[in-house]
Amino acid sequence: MGQVRHGSATTTFAVTDADWRPIRFFMTAGQVSDYTGAAALLDSLPKVGWLLADRGNDADWFGDALKYKGIRPCIPGRKSRGMAVRYDKRRYRRRNRIGIMFGRLKDWRRLATRYDRCAKTFLSVVALAATVMLWP
Repeated sequence: MGQVRHGSATTTFAVTDADWRPIRFFMTAGQVSDYTGAAALLDSLPKVGWLLADRGNDADWFGDALKYKGIRPCIPGRKSRGMAVRYDKRRYRRRNRIGIMFGRLKDWRRLATRYDRCAKTFLSVVALAATVMLWP
């Protein structure tokens, strides 16, 4: 699960497959917590072995929900957490690929400049760009 912030207006969350192609998108307002996007996408997660996410998604309830679904979380703990959280550092290094995926989507000028002000239209353009560019 990854995210990209579009200025201060919105944050787009994505769930990708093993080849880093997006399969789910969710958009929130920019000032909303990362937990909101994680909770919204939790029920639609496919059957997978691992979930890579950044520190913003480190919460006990989220880790427990993933384990309940049979998914092993690979999420480093927040800096403010008292005890360190164990995670697979080698596997976590591959999380940058979701940032690369969002970077490829921003090759579409319409996405990079945030031409569409309506959130529904913008999310539709994100899905269209992902379909055309990343699903050959």
